[in-house]
Amino acid sequence: MMNSEEKSLPEKLADDIVDYILKEKLQPGDRLPNESILAETLGAGRSSLREAVKLLASRNIVTVRQGSGTYISSTPGMVEDPLGFIFIEDKKKLAEDLLEIRFLLEPSIAAKAAENASADDAEHILDLCAEAERLLEEGRDHTAKDIEFHTAIGMSSKNMVVPRLIPIINSSIPLFIDLTENVLSRETIDTHREIADAILSHDPVRAHDAMYLHLVYNRRRIHSV
Repeated sequence: MMNSEEKSLPEKLADDIVDYILKEKLQPGDRLPNESILAETLGAGRSSLREAVKLLASRNIVTVRQGSGTYISSTPGMVEDPLGFIFIEDKKKLAEDLLEIRFLLEPSIAAKAAENASADDAEHILDLCAEAERLLEEGRDHTAKDIEFHTAIGMSSKNMVVPRLIPIINSSIPLFIDLTENVLSRETIDTHREIADAILSHDPVRAHDAMYLHLVYNRRRIHSV
């Protein structure tokens, strides 16, 4: 890792902007001051500031909207493919290995969700469960709803680290659906419902076991491909 002496001026300015965001307690969706004001605040040249903003945009810390300004990203610092899975050619092996990681994490996350989910959280999870099931029964693509379902469970755990792990967990879902040609077994649909009901009932043991069983059915489907 570079020390401060080795960093370029735009990199140092990028650090200064992050410090400014933290100091001002700016939240996702908030707008940064315009370029001239920010340059004056940081004592920087506007061209160097533009390069610094580009660096932050590449790290998904800010989003530049042409004609509107620069905003804090909705998920600051979280990139879409942090571990570079797109470059792994053996997608079946990748799906299997990601499923192993899900076995280590998701049953416990579901248990924490059952402990900590609010009534609104639980109702949202139930709604997403029903929507995913409806799309499947209609023969339509349910990928987005499946991802939303697992994301809502993770968010309901109320653990601040879990949302940072969710993109890695969820990256296996489109892979799984592609490999199994959008076919989900009745058992897997039923375990979705069991997970949602367990969270609604605030039963962590039941939620843990239902998520584990859900992943077992997924593993069987992967192995049968």
